[in-house]
Amino acid sequence: MKDIRTLSLEDLKEYFIQIGDKPFRAKQVYDWLWSKNLHSFEEMTNLSKNLRENLSKDFVINPIAVDTLQKSSDGTIKNGVKLHDGLLVESVLIPTETRTTACVSSQVGCSLNCEFCATAKLKRMRNLEVAEIIDQVALIDKQSRLYFGRPLSNIVFMGMGEPMMNYKNVVESIRKITSPEGLGMSPRRITVSTSGIPKMMKMLADENLKVKLALSLHSAIEHKRNDIMPFSSKFPLTEIMDALQYWYKQTSSPITFEYCVWGGINDTDEDIKALIKYCRQVPSKVNLIQYNPIGEGKYDHRNIEAEERYVYELEKAGITIVVRRSRGGDIDAACGQLANTHSRKEATGVAGT
Repeated sequence: MKDIRTLSLEDLKEYFIQIGDKPFRAKQVYDWLWSKNLHSFEEMTNLSKNLRENLSKDFVINPIAVDTLQKSSDGTIKNGVKLHDGLLVESVLIPTETRTTACVSSQVGCSLNCEFCATAKLKRMRNLEVAEIIDQVALIDKQSRLYFGRPLSNIVFMGMGEPMMNYKNVVESIRKITSPEGLGMSPRRITVSTSGIPKMMKMLADENLKVKLALSLHSAIEHKRNDIMPFSSKFPLTEIMDALQYWYKQTSSPITFEYCVWGGINDTDEDIKALIKYCRQVPSKVNLIQYNPIGEGKYDHRNIEAEERYVYELEKAGITIVVRRSRGGDIDAACGQLANTHSRKEATGVAGT
């Protein structure tokens, strides 16, 4: 049976016409599904009992469910989310004194092979549907209100998966999240984080979504970035920069470069100079992220002295750099860690056990 949330508003209008009901019913149902994030036909109280029964016969609603919930000592909450087919993804609520941020997933597993990322160790099972992405946001909004007394303020597509490899559904979910008929959030508070797919970055620039863009960079030296993120050998830094410059031309929105520093990998003065040179080619800032180990050895060694040199040299060069302190590391909810122990079953194709 078809999930009703795969239907557009126009599809819903057509459905109601076909069953001999009034087209305005479509807007009522659409409001329940996307603005109120309702998961039960029975609770759609402005519809007749007969109509609710007909909807239940013709459609299903497949909501996500919280399989596990972990709380960090710093307040971070990680949800192990079970999908309707038993597969698992993770989403994270990150609180600070002034805001709460939802880190949402876009794929089960990941299409890419970044060496430092736990999600990349999992087999990519499938893309998330629009409703599954929005359900994560609605869930974390409820948790933000429950545990912190305020609504969700920010969203980052920085969880499991590469958003650009689930482009259509990610874009549609953003439209619904920001639409007055949906969750009504400001697009300026949404960041799409990508490992760098130039063609898709340019497409996103043309969508007029008014979201922010972040690039997972980690090295501005070609061969080093290719070692850290092997897939990137298909997408040279020059092509990525071309896409970033196009993004800024179309949106006037500066880029955020996400950057981790690892001992013996990207901790030299040459690395710092290359990053400064790259940043100067487009309006941008750098988020220096404190990496959390995933037990893979090579990337488990931070170089704090090198991090301090990065900050000093970039600031001296007039480039904004923000040090992002580790959040949720004690529950494997931090940067690069989203693939907890029960999620690792997905790597072998065993779902939801």
